[in-house]
Amino acid sequence: MPSAKASRNIAVCLWYDGKAEEAANFYASTFPDSHIDAVHRSPGDYPSGKQGDVIMVEFTVLGLPCLGLNGGPQFKFDEAVSLQVYTRDQAETDRYWNAIVGNGGSESACGWCKDKFGLSWQITPRALMEAVSDSDRAAAKRAFEAMMTMRKIDIATIEAARRG
Repeated sequence: MPSAKASRNIAVCLWYDGKAEEAANFYASTFPDSHIDAVHRSPGDYPSGKQGDVIMVEFTVLGLPCLGLNGGPQFKFDEAVSLQVYTRDQAETDRYWNAIVGNGGSESACGWCKDKFGLSWQITPRALMEAVSDSDRAAAKRAFEAMMTMRKIDIATIEAARRG
C-alpha cells in the first residue's frame, strides 16, 4: 500500500526475498532520475518477520514508480518481466551493463542481463531500435542478425551490419 504522501496512480510491484531496500538502493545509485521515496516497516511481528522489518520500499527507477515488496522466497523473477532501458550511446550502454553484470548479475543474449536480485534488464541502445526498424528491410535484417550474436550490444557492430 502506497504512502499517504504518494501521488502515484500506478507502480510496478516487484517481489523480493528480503532484499527490496538493498535493490532500491542499488537502482538509485546506478540510474539517473532514480531514488527511494519511502521505506515501510512492519508495525508488528508477523509469521516470517518482526516488528520494524522492512516490508515495502517505494522507489523510482529512471522515472518509473516501483514498489519493492519483501514477500519471501515463494516467488522468483523470470524473463517474462524485464525492465528495458534505452541508452543514448555505447558509453551509457557499457555503464549500465557493467553496473548490473559487474555487481553480482549475469549476462544473457541480445542485450539482456539479470541483476543480483534476479530481475531481468534489457540494456538497449536507441541505435539498435532504429537499425532493426530500418525501412530498408535488408539493412534491418543485417542489424538484427548481428544483434543475435551479442550479449551486450555493440553499437559500432550494429551500425556496420546495417550499412552492409
